Amino acid sequence: MDLKIPSGSALIDRLLDGGYERDALTTIFGPPGCGKTLLCMLATAHAVGMGRKVVYIDTEGNFSVARLQQLFPDAHRQVLDGIIFLKPIDFDEQAKAFGKLRTIADPKKVGLIVLDGAAMLYRLELGKNRDVFAVNREFGVQLSNLTEIARRYGIPVLITNQVYADINDEGKTKIVGGDILRYASKCMIEIRKLTGGNRIAELRKHRSLPEDIGVAFKITGTGLEEIELPGTQSEERKNDDKDFVPANTL
Repeated sequence: MDLKIPSGSALIDRLLDGGYERDALTTIFGPPGCGKTLLCMLATAHAVGMGRKVVYIDTEGNFSVARLQQLFPDAHRQVLDGIIFLKPIDFDEQAKAFGKLRTIADPKKVGLIVLDGAAMLYRLELGKNRDVFAVNREFGVQLSNLTEIARRYGIPVLITNQVYADINDEGKTKIVGGDILRYASKCMIEIRKLTGGNRIAELRKHRSLPEDIGVAFKITGTGLEEIELPGTQSEERKNDDKDFVPANTL
């Protein structure tokens, strides 16, 4: 068995030296509208294209069928048929959704688990529950369940998360969930918005790859397109970085 699965984007695969690790949690974090859900959709389509189901936990309602159709006009229905959607609306339902994963995460059928919006419901729970310790403990347990599934069954888990401004360091941001999520994640990718609508994806944590390397891109109707920025990728590689899904299955 390969130790990694392709991300659905040659650009991200190059950043990660092959794709997302099977036995680990990968967190993609950044501000709203930076492309986090897009990366989840690309990875989802690729996993379905390889004949696997994808469990997609959508806590923020970010998954768009219209966007999926734009990305894969001839195959979006096939992709949808390969997705098991879980849509918790509060922190308790999120915990139940994670519990349900143990019954549906068959490694012979499921090729990817996506948690789009890891800390959305956690943050809402913190706002109404005075027992911060209990909320943090439960969030840690939920992430531990995901880690166990990834390690036991070799099913990669892809997580997205928001950031907020660091009041102690102007211009810097912190991830929601902080050390709890950072500890659970073996790979962390930060997406930052640049001028002109461009973005850069930078590796902030990895078990075997150097940190703080990055690839710059812009979002298009069909996915990601690499752009040239000083200190990122060379011009000669641009034509090799089209988003892809295996043509033999989609």
